[in-house]
Amino acid sequence: MASSETALAAGHKARGLAPFVRSQMRNIAPFLTLIFLSAFFAFASPSFATLDNLGNILTQVSVTGIIAVGLTFVILCAEIDLSIASIANVTGIAVAYFTLQESYVNIASVPLPGAAAILLSILLCALLGLVNALGLTVIGIPSFIMTLAMMQIAAGISALLVRGQIAYKVPDLIATLGSGSIGGIPWIVIVAAVMLLGGHLVLTYTRFGRYVYMVGGNREAAEYSGLNVKLILGAVMVISAVCSGIGGMLGVAHFGSAQQNEFDTYLLDSIAAVVVGGTSLFGGRGGIGNTIVGLFVLGVLNNGLDHVNIDSFLKILIRGLILLAALIINVYAQRLREKAAE
Repeated sequence: MASSETALAAGHKARGLAPFVRSQMRNIAPFLTLIFLSAFFAFASPSFATLDNLGNILTQVSVTGIIAVGLTFVILCAEIDLSIASIANVTGIAVAYFTLQESYVNIASVPLPGAAAILLSILLCALLGLVNALGLTVIGIPSFIMTLAMMQIAAGISALLVRGQIAYKVPDLIATLGSGSIGGIPWIVIVAAVMLLGGHLVLTYTRFGRYVYMVGGNREAAEYSGLNVKLILGAVMVISAVCSGIGGMLGVAHFGSAQQNEFDTYLLDSIAAVVVGGTSLFGGRGGIGNTIVGLFVLGVLNNGLDHVNIDSFLKILIRGLILLAALIINVYAQRLREKAAE
């Protein structure tokens, strides 16, 4: 009798566990992927599992992490921003354009004091984000199309500013934060960590953060509850642009130059970090914690593939397959969620 009751209780527990696992698949899968990749590369290359290499990984994902903070807000609202890389690029070029360059740099720059150069560059990226916001919320252009147009606009501004040339000098503060370090820790890693933490605190503990989840989870219900949905959508587009601009300025200092198309790869990297980490493309599920896991998955993958000396073309294919797997899990998790709600 006791054994049958125990078996029955175990059966109920198992049935209760299965729905939980299914509902958390979007969070569990990226974490398991990170563990698997870390174990595999640690076994395949003795130089991978070292503190120095961990520092390399953190540095390598820092710019992506800064940009991905703002993109997380956008995707949580079930929108997309395809202009993040171009805005990062134009902001990085702008901060160099407003800085006095060496005589051999053939750019008609407009030198300003460092603080003014930084402020104008941030205002520029905020303005571009505001244009995205107005296009989305006032005119009603879908975010995919609006930010696709902005991607070209920002790329055009970049081209006009540098005209195919390369600038090198940036304000001292940006140079320090982008390429300096304190106590052996790169400043760019610290800035990325602070911005990720700030994004997490906003999304988790503020009214605005709750509104972001409400808009992404059920936009109609948010409107019926009296929430100004257009204002929230516009705000996340501006946040995304400003985060991209900060990433662009620090990235230019980190790379040591400002030039056209310098940040093109960061569009896919940032989207992948958010999506691979488990934030739902359909909005309302995920957050900065998921983005951090996604950043580590991409960082470990890219760094680990370099350590095992794999073909560079195969590396691109593997990254694409990882992203595809994340998208499949994302869609499958959404279907399970909709099925459970029926």
